[in-house]
Amino acid sequence: MLLFRKCIIICALFFFSIPAKAFWGLTGHRVVGEIAQSYLSAKTKKAIFEILGNESLAMASNWGDFIKSDSNFDYLSRWHYVNLKAGLSRHEVTGKLLADTSHNLFNRINFLVAELKKQELSLETKKMYLRLLIHFVGDLHQPLHVGRVEDLGGNRIKVQWFNEPTNLHNLWDEKLPDFQRLSYTEFAASINFTTKKQRKEWQSTPLSDWFFESYQIAQTLYDEIKQPEPRLGYRYNYDHVETMNRQLLKGGVRLAGILNEIFD
Repeated sequence: MLLFRKCIIICALFFFSIPAKAFWGLTGHRVVGEIAQSYLSAKTKKAIFEILGNESLAMASNWGDFIKSDSNFDYLSRWHYVNLKAGLSRHEVTGKLLADTSHNLFNRINFLVAELKKQELSLETKKMYLRLLIHFVGDLHQPLHVGRVEDLGGNRIKVQWFNEPTNLHNLWDEKLPDFQRLSYTEFAASINFTTKKQRKEWQSTPLSDWFFESYQIAQTLYDEIKQPEPRLGYRYNYDHVETMNRQLLKGGVRLAGILNEIFD
């Protein structure tokens, strides 16, 4: 009986530890999806409803991370990011993105957009591709998804967040958005203020420019780390919350632009 109880406790600890380890960035992705939902055309909303049913963009946005628990989808792991060395110009970043034929965040977004425009896709394939596209547009606006290869996009850069050990990537994936203490609907409502001109400007620039923007932010974040395992907290939030909010807002606006282009 004692052995049985120990087994139950171990299994329970393993089960409840999975979400904390695997499912990062829930809030940020849902904010992007919620904002995008507000800028969809009527025709696009109808087309997406035929694919996702009552599943909103916000709820669909985290499928790309949830599916990591299924080893059959391990091949998707490289689709979430693109690594670039430091010190590149806009022209060099664009050249690297266009020349890289491996499965990465840049060319997989292009792939998904092209595939979703095809009429002959099955409903299940459309659903998978749409969920992935929603997720990946969110990923590209998280600066460390366009980070350096040697530190795995900041995953190897250790920091202290209010005395809690974490890393630079996770800080931007999860800690910083969640520190705002807002639900994703409250978060989206608090930052979703744009003009028609602004939306047109953000949506009309090339996809490679979106990556360069995140790349530039990532370089600044790297440069700020001056010592091993720095202690970060209120001041870091104060200095970076505007950048984070702007990236989330751009992600939502641009996602809506892509979806309207595909379905409208």
